[in-house]
Amino acid sequence: MTIAELKHILQSLRNLTSENEIVEFKEAKTGYDFTKLGKYFSALSNEANLKGKPHAWLVFGVANKKHNIVGSQFRPRRKDLDSLKSEIANKTTNRITFIEIYELNETEGRVVMFQIPAAPKGFPIAFDGHYYGRDDEELSPLNLEEIERIRAQSITEDWSASIVSGATIEDLDDEAIALARKNFTNKFPEKVAEVATWDDVTFLNKAKITIKGKITGTAIILLGKEESEHYINPAEAKIRWLLKDAQGNDKDYAIFGCPILLAVDKVYAKIRNLKYRYIKEGTLFPDEVNQYEPYSIREALNNCIAHQDYTKHGRINVVEMDDQLIFTNLGSFIPGSVEKVVKEDAPEEHYRNRFLATAMFNLKMVDTAGGGIKKIFNFQRERFFPMPDYDLSGGKVKVTIAGKILDIEYARSLARNKDLALEEIIMLDKVQKKQSLTDFEEKLLRSKNLIEGRKPNYFIGLRVAQKTGQKAAYSKNRAFDKSYYLDLIVKAVQEHGSLDRKDVDELLWKKLPDWMNDKQKKNKVGNLLSELRMRGKITNKGTPKNPQWSFKV
Repeated sequence: MTIAELKHILQSLRNLTSENEIVEFKEAKTGYDFTKLGKYFSALSNEANLKGKPHAWLVFGVANKKHNIVGSQFRPRRKDLDSLKSEIANKTTNRITFIEIYELNETEGRVVMFQIPAAPKGFPIAFDGHYYGRDDEELSPLNLEEIERIRAQSITEDWSASIVSGATIEDLDDEAIALARKNFTNKFPEKVAEVATWDDVTFLNKAKITIKGKITGTAIILLGKEESEHYINPAEAKIRWLLKDAQGNDKDYAIFGCPILLAVDKVYAKIRNLKYRYIKEGTLFPDEVNQYEPYSIREALNNCIAHQDYTKHGRINVVEMDDQLIFTNLGSFIPGSVEKVVKEDAPEEHYRNRFLATAMFNLKMVDTAGGGIKKIFNFQRERFFPMPDYDLSGGKVKVTIAGKILDIEYARSLARNKDLALEEIIMLDKVQKKQSLTDFEEKLLRSKNLIEGRKPNYFIGLRVAQKTGQKAAYSKNRAFDKSYYLDLIVKAVQEHGSLDRKDVDELLWKKLPDWMNDKQKKNKVGNLLSELRMRGKITNKGTPKNPQWSFKV
């Protein structure tokens, strides 16, 4: 969004005679309580859903009565604003978070604009386990009637089952229908003879692609001729494949439209899926595998098709890089969390596109009996590859499947370790990739002594380190007792008479934990010197800028 567009939006919001249920102004001159911000996120998201709006706004740096700009210093560094997205996601339903956080530096001061997505149809948004709403301008619990009104949306609305006015069977592709018949009989071999007697209208009804001979959104998406896509306009039934080089530059692309049943194979054919070689345990000969398990590619792509929110009028994307595939589709992740899917390993109770999902199941495209996502995780585990990454922020689902090994010894050891459940391996995989953990994940891993360290700088625990050949890495990450560092400083001062700050840094730098960055190490050393000074052990005979630490006489 351009600066001019943001300025226009801000002015239109300020022109409101009073706040309403989907706009909230806060001065937040120096900061703002995170928990209260989360409550407003839940309330504004739910109210936007109930008002039929695509999003709501929370604005910092503007007075809540007169709407004059007062300026806000809430999280002045951009990276701290961006980290707020994951912090909110960790405590909300379905890990819903901000669409975007914008900054405007106006003459009167800095304004921070939070664009909050409307709660997905059928799913009220909770923060920290509680649902919030607005009562006029007041923050309040979302009442039961409103909760049920949102939940009822998933039952009453299924875009994929809607009848397409004006479309007939002539708008469907003959080749796609033929492939649909073939896939249907492969899925239900006991019906081969019966299917042979059905005409196309009967087959499409039986396969639950059409309804009583009428063409549905599902029929156009899966089987429609290329020129028939206009029937579902402004929705799109397109898959964009994009090839990028190691620097992230675009190398090639292709866009595939209706019929999507045929497009899946065309996209699959585009993905290079090169050979990957690594030395297997116990041999000097390299093992050769495809970068990606074919099942994983098809499952991820078909999941995008089945769960795309077609009312958002966007495309499905498949981005191929040297060492990973990225799949994205619009819409929230209905099950709420990937961990829940892997742990329960059961079919979902709710589907965004139930009619489409049923048709895809009948055509052998997806497995609504559950287990598809878990299979992808297990395929990666068996190949010693990192676990798939699921990013559920920004109103879309982004799945990244790695095509290389990050650490072969670590991966082998985790794969061999039968004491670890798949869910625990997924969590440890996050630690290896230095990704943030939820409060639940941290608590579980700590309870089993699988991780150590302080948030967000976790590292694998002693038990895992010993089993995965990472004893040295563990010792580098684990800090010595504070008394060890204090004794080192005292002994060095005693030996040399005095030390400047550079001397102390060099003395301790490599002995501090590996998880610490330079700034953290600098602060740690400063805190140790301050403690010795306050204890009366040492004194600064230099200046604050150029200290000379000596024994206090």
